[in-house]
Amino acid sequence: MKPNVDGRFWLNFGARGFLGLGRIELLERIGALGSISAAARVMGMSYKAAWDAIDAMNNLADQPLLIRQVGGRRGGGTRLTDYGREVIAQYRIAEHTHRQFIDLMQQNLEAGGLADFAADARFIGRLQMRTSARNHFHGTVSRFTAGAVNDVVVVDIGDGIEIASVVTHEAADSLGLLREGREVQVLIKASFVILCEEGDGLRYSARNRLCGMVSAIQPGAVNAEVKLELSAGRTLTAVVTMDAVGEGWLQERGRACALIKAPHVILAVPD
Repeated sequence: MKPNVDGRFWLNFGARGFLGLGRIELLERIGALGSISAAARVMGMSYKAAWDAIDAMNNLADQPLLIRQVGGRRGGGTRLTDYGREVIAQYRIAEHTHRQFIDLMQQNLEAGGLADFAADARFIGRLQMRTSARNHFHGTVSRFTAGAVNDVVVVDIGDGIEIASVVTHEAADSLGLLREGREVQVLIKASFVILCEEGDGLRYSARNRLCGMVSAIQPGAVNAEVKLELSAGRTLTAVVTMDAVGEGWLQERGRACALIKAPHVILAVPD
């Protein structure tokens, strides 16, 4: 059996997977059908898996890729934004170039054998960051406060949404975080996100308070996964008890706020 070269093209933000063929096909299906559920059925995906993929893309994109439309004369639906259509077009161009690269590597393999191919292919190996954190955003350092032991680093994840993190001075220095405009990845475990009712009179000790609309509640035996839709297409995921859901104040399409302590916000850099 002859060896062959194959591979898929992925577009990443830092070390975080952003766009691959499956996600592009999902976007294209949604654009054609105007419905996430219909696109998921055609692709053999669950509705939740489709929404998770969309949330992951929107959280890393500079602008929303999709906009949900509620009600109206023709009913609700979902449509691609101009930015979403541009992302698809650019991906397809890059995918075509990648395919040409794969074909060239296959020609080199057939001409020189495995030994020469291995020597030529060493440069394409790279490590990818894998994380269990449910929330992953791409952003830039907007400001910081240096301290003797700990530093406060504030990251803008888009549309002026800022998340503060407390890190040791040693870590901030080694990662180069004390520099405005520095690109970083923001990681927050869903269990670190506390949800509360929206209200101006609330007093709290958490550094971060992000408010938005509850877009989905996925109940489980003990806990429920709650998605909070922020501005600019960003979505924050929290895990709460079913008892909290049963209290009644947490409703889909209702308002809520997320409280996140700054030490619970992890920052990572791609280099």
